[in-house]
Amino acid sequence: MAIYVELGALLIAFAIVYLLFGALKNLTYLVANSVMGIIIFFLLNIVLGIGIPISLLSIGIVAIGGLAGVLLVLVIHFLGLGF
Repeated sequence: MAIYVELGALLIAFAIVYLLFGALKNLTYLVANSVMGIIIFFLLNIVLGIGIPISLLSIGIVAIGGLAGVLLVLVIHFLGLGF
């Protein structure tokens, strides 16, 4: 029984290393997506005057999610669930 737990842990460790390697391989894409998301978020707030408060939480979501993060923050704001 213990060998199955160890094999499972080893497989999970390999999966995590594989995912991290894939993410670091596309690091320039992730950074560009985050920067574009933050720029679009600020432009939406300033130019269109949407009125989403610029806080650490909203910037964090946009920085991690990029363009998808901007859409998520907009949906949350327009549904009245936060921000």
